[in-house]
Amino acid sequence: MKKIVFVSDFFADQVQGGAEIYDALLVQQLESKDVKVCKFNSHEFTDKHFKLYEKTGFMFLVSNFVNLSESVKKLMQIYSDRYCILEHDHKYLRNRNPADFKNFKAPREMIINQEFYRSAKQVFCQSVKHAEVLSLNLGIDNVTNLGCSLWSKEQLEIISSKICEKNSKAAIINDPNVIKGTKEAVAVCESKNIDYDLLPKAKYENYLSTLAKYETFVFFPKTLESFCRVLLEARMMGCKLVTNNLNGCTYEPWFRGLKGQDLIDYVDSQRDVVVTKIYDKVFETTNEESKDGDITVILNCYRRPYNLKMQVDAIRAQSVKPTQIWLWINYHEDNKDFDPSTLGVDKVFSNDFNWKFYGRFAAALLADTEYIAIYDDDTIPGKRWHENCLKTMKTHEGMLGTHGLTQRSHHSYDLKRVGWPSFNTEVERVDYVGHCWFFKREWLQYLWKEVPPTWDNGEDIQFSYCLQRYANIQTYVPPHPKDKIELHGSLLGSELGIDDKATSNNIAKSHQQFFSERDGCVKHAFENGWDTVNKIKWRN
Repeated sequence: MKKIVFVSDFFADQVQGGAEIYDALLVQQLESKDVKVCKFNSHEFTDKHFKLYEKTGFMFLVSNFVNLSESVKKLMQIYSDRYCILEHDHKYLRNRNPADFKNFKAPREMIINQEFYRSAKQVFCQSVKHAEVLSLNLGIDNVTNLGCSLWSKEQLEIISSKICEKNSKAAIINDPNVIKGTKEAVAVCESKNIDYDLLPKAKYENYLSTLAKYETFVFFPKTLESFCRVLLEARMMGCKLVTNNLNGCTYEPWFRGLKGQDLIDYVDSQRDVVVTKIYDKVFETTNEESKDGDITVILNCYRRPYNLKMQVDAIRAQSVKPTQIWLWINYHEDNKDFDPSTLGVDKVFSNDFNWKFYGRFAAALLADTEYIAIYDDDTIPGKRWHENCLKTMKTHEGMLGTHGLTQRSHHSYDLKRVGWPSFNTEVERVDYVGHCWFFKREWLQYLWKEVPPTWDNGEDIQFSYCLQRYANIQTYVPPHPKDKIELHGSLLGSELGIDDKATSNNIAKSHQQFFSERDGCVKHAFENGWDTVNKIKWRN
C-alpha cells in the first residue's frame, strides 16, 4: 500500500477555506486509489514525526505550511526525494503577493523558503500562470502545473442545478478581506454605470443560488489568485465576467472556449487527471541518473549514533554516489548497544577502544578508490556536495571541506570561518578544514609523515599542515552559495553540532584544556614551516 503523510496548517473540519476544501477532496481521492493518508497540522508535526514516518516508508505531501517549524523544513530538505509541496498561494514571498511587483518578479530580499521549494521532489501549482510566477521568482524547474482545481461530483451537480435565467445586474462578493478587491469592483461598476449588488458571504449552496441569478460577476482581486474557484463557478453557471489579469484560471488554454454545462463537464473530467498527476509525481521513482564516483565515504560513530541513518541516507542520495560507505566505531558507552547492521553500510570497523580523531584516517589507508570523504558525526551533506567537490578539484586540487578556518593570529580560536557558517560564493583557500574532508587517497601518506604533537586533538590542523609542507597541496572550501544548499557540505551544523557531546563542549575536558591542545597543534605547524593564508607566525 502507498502511504502519505499530509501536512497542512489547517484542515476542512477546522477552517472552511478554499485550500482546505481542495485538500479534503484530494485526500478523499487519494484514499480511493488505495493510498493510506495520515494528516498532521503543521504546528504539531515535529522532527520525530518525520523520522518515524520516513523510516516506515511514507511519502510527505506538504500543503499550507506557515506553521511548520524551520527544523522540520531543514530535515525534509535532506530527504528531498520524499516530500512534495502542494502550493495554494505564494508562500515563497514575504508579502504572499507577486502582484505588488512589476511583471510579478519580486526583489531578492522578498524571497523566502527558497531552498524548501528547490529541494522538494515536486512543487504542484494550480494553474499555468501560478507555475510560471513561482518558477520565475524561485528559479526552479521542479514544478508541475495541475491545470485545474478540484470539485467533487456532488459539488458540480449542485452548480449544474443552479443554472437559471439571469437578471440584468452584476454581483460583487462583499468580502472584508482587502485582497479580494470588493472596493475596486464597486469602483469599476460605478465608473461604468453597471447596476450591482453586494452579496454577503453565505453557505456554499446559498451562495451559488444567489450568484447564479446574476448576469455578470465582477471580481478584481489585488493578489494573483493561484486559480480562483469563485470565478470559474460563476462561469460554470453562465455568468459573464468582468475582472482583471490576476486570476490563474483565465490563463489556462481551455478557459475562453468553455462555459456553462460544457465547462462543468470539463472540470468533472479533470478531477482524476489532477489527482493522477499528484499521485504519479509523489510516488514515481526518479529517472535522474545518479553517477557513481570513485569515492569511499568513512563515517564516525562515537556519541551520536542516532545521526547515522540520516547521514547514510543523505550520502546515498548524492548526485555522485560513493563506491562504498564505511563506518568507524570508537568505543563509548553511548554506542555500545547500537546495531550498525541497521544502516546497511559496506564495512564496519568496530573497536573496543576510543582511537579518537585519527583512527578513521588510518582506516582510509585500506580504501582503493581515488577519493576519500570523511564525515564528522554532526555533518549531513547536501545532495550535490560530492559533485561540488569533484568540480572544485578540477580548478583547485587540494584538501576540501565544508568548514574552512583561516588563522587571524597565532591562537587556535582566533579564526575566520568559511563555508556553511558564512556562505562563500567562490572557491576560497583556507588554512585547514573541519566537519568533513574530501581528498585523494594517495595523499594520506603525508598525514603520517610526522608523529602529531597529540593524538587527542588537531587532526584537521595536522593534515592540512602536512599536505602543504610535504607536497605543496593547499586547502580549500568549495562554493557554498546561500541559495543553493544542495551544494553545501553541512546542512544541520548548527542544530547537530552544538551539544554536550561535542568534543569542544565535553565536560570531561575543559575549554581551556581543549584550546590549549589545539594551540599546541598550531604552534607545532608554525614552527615547522606552515605557510598560512595570512602569513601568521607563532609567538609566545
